[in-house]
Amino acid sequence: MKILLLGEYSNVHNTLAQGLRERGHQVTVASNGDFWKDYPRDIDLARTPGTLGGLRLMAKVWAQLPRWRGYDVVQLINPMFLELKAERIFPVYHYLRRHNKCMVMGAFGMDYYWVHECIERKPLRYSDFNIGDQLRTGPVPQRDSSDWLDTPKAELNQLIANDCDAIVAGLYEYYVCYQPLFPTKTTFIPFPISEVRGERQETAPSPLTSPLRLFIGISKGRSQYKGTDIMLRAAEEMQRRHPEHLELVKAEGLPFAEYQKRMDGCDALMDQLYSYTPAMNALLAMSKGIIVIGGGEPENYDILGEQELRPIVNVQPTYESVVDELERLVRLQAAADGSIERLKRQSKEYVRRHHHYLTVAAQYESLYQELLT
Repeated sequence: MKILLLGEYSNVHNTLAQGLRERGHQVTVASNGDFWKDYPRDIDLARTPGTLGGLRLMAKVWAQLPRWRGYDVVQLINPMFLELKAERIFPVYHYLRRHNKCMVMGAFGMDYYWVHECIERKPLRYSDFNIGDQLRTGPVPQRDSSDWLDTPKAELNQLIANDCDAIVAGLYEYYVCYQPLFPTKTTFIPFPISEVRGERQETAPSPLTSPLRLFIGISKGRSQYKGTDIMLRAAEEMQRRHPEHLELVKAEGLPFAEYQKRMDGCDALMDQLYSYTPAMNALLAMSKGIIVIGGGEPENYDILGEQELRPIVNVQPTYESVVDELERLVRLQAAADGSIERLKRQSKEYVRRHHHYLTVAAQYESLYQELLT
């Protein structure tokens, strides 16, 4: 098959492309590299700042359009698959729809249905926008709400969702927002993770005296929204309590390659307090044998059909829950009874079973073939 993957989110399309190519397909990735993360792509669609940057990107897209014809499948990372205003994307989508066989939209992150459903229907006990029946306050949830509700972005998302041939949800959370509304076209396929250095090596036991190396990535401007503020405060409290047993490693605003280097050698990673499931950042860590502290709710294991492994240290969206789980991990590390090593091995096995890039690529291949026939 000839496949065009448009846009990027946390290396999903670049990794999927690797798997599809190894399965014999012709794949082109066109994206902005997900901003500062700078993931690999075949066609660079990064935008320079300002109005002039927008005009240059628009000109580049229009110049590319004749080459974006004749594909068996065009998959969009998000309704906003280009770094342009929604009004500018409408005609691009219509062009792609006319000149290619199948259109697939990813439900992989922030969009109209994610915002609307979490605010109105509230299918999740907690999310980026609600805790139970209470809506979360703060500048980022309010900004995202105003950005996606009753705006051209909302109209674009609704148009594509209704018009496309399939919607692929990469996490349980997005699946429960889309599936009730589009039951015949919504499919859950896990995020792909490529094999990384050391993935298939056994984790060596930690020395009795080694501290727990705890990694946390900080996104500028989204710390409160993702719960990083609470997680960081809990980690700093634990470091004060147990300075000899806990070492805190921080990373902020780093390119992907440098971010990975900072993560390597850590024992545990804190990620997304309000999530039910591990996303790409957490899955990458797990593939390295790093324990994830974050979203590991029962629904996550159920949608994967996982009955055995429980590698994720699940936390509720409270400071107290994070402190309690960190306290437990620090004690396990100090006890050196093999519990930490067992969680590390389970983390690797979890990714191998459910997120290996070739396994995921095969699931996409089956979906694409079904659409084409």
